Amino acid sequence: MSFLRHITACNTHDLTDTRPFIVGGHPVGLVRGPFRDRLVAFGDPFVGVDDGVAVDDRHATAEARTVVVGRALAQLVKDRVVHKLRRELYPVLTHWGAEPLMGIDRAAVPYFGLMSFGLHINGFVRKADGLHLWVGKRSNDRGVAPGQYDNLVAGGQPLGLTLAENLVKEAHEEAALPEDLARKAVPVGIISYLMRNEHGLKDDTLFCYDLELPPDFTPRNTDGEVERFELWPVDRVAASVRDTDDWKFNVNLVVIDFLIRHGRLTPDHPEYMALCKGLRR
Repeated sequence: MSFLRHITACNTHDLTDTRPFIVGGHPVGLVRGPFRDRLVAFGDPFVGVDDGVAVDDRHATAEARTVVVGRALAQLVKDRVVHKLRRELYPVLTHWGAEPLMGIDRAAVPYFGLMSFGLHINGFVRKADGLHLWVGKRSNDRGVAPGQYDNLVAGGQPLGLTLAENLVKEAHEEAALPEDLARKAVPVGIISYLMRNEHGLKDDTLFCYDLELPPDFTPRNTDGEVERFELWPVDRVAASVRDTDDWKFNVNLVVIDFLIRHGRLTPDHPEYMALCKGLRR
């Protein structure tokens, strides 16, 4: 098997049937042709612009756009054009750090091919026999990657929270990490990919963190997302990612990045160059 196949899977997409999605005069996403046509036929707040679709400029503020697009999405769910919503808003951005143009339900993000952001924490322990990584086994009732392996902490970046605030929140919910310990997580870079799924495009950027944990700390999930945590030697983690499909699709990339940065994947590996380049789209 190979590590590189996971990066290839997260960057499989076809843009030939996509059209621009525009908010406030800014192209912020890509929609499939048939979905673009449904939005234009739906009408307000959507309007056709050349071969794309836009939120009508009459809705001139981020707050107004959030409200009218939210109402439209609720109706599109009833019309079975959009799958059920998640009741959590993500920011619609031109780039990271920009002022949000509006908020949109996280479930709708791939339909509009919008940029989305998240954070992942590699929780590791140093032992006499080497590095060990905390691995979460996702609950079987999850809508995404049920029963698969995950990082210690991982979550999307919602509207209204800073990245630091979200890190503390997710660390508490997913692993019962106290705030003072969570804030010791070290930012180590980003991973980005563009993949097509059944709804549209996932244009994702993940902010990665490393957190060295004391040997006597045991994570505990509090939000039902993770069934249990296990502490694995890093060589077992590497072999599992290389040889199986047991991990949540994007967690494979976070682990590969961890292995490279900690010298467990070296330039001698035949995929090394492609892996380093492929982690940042």
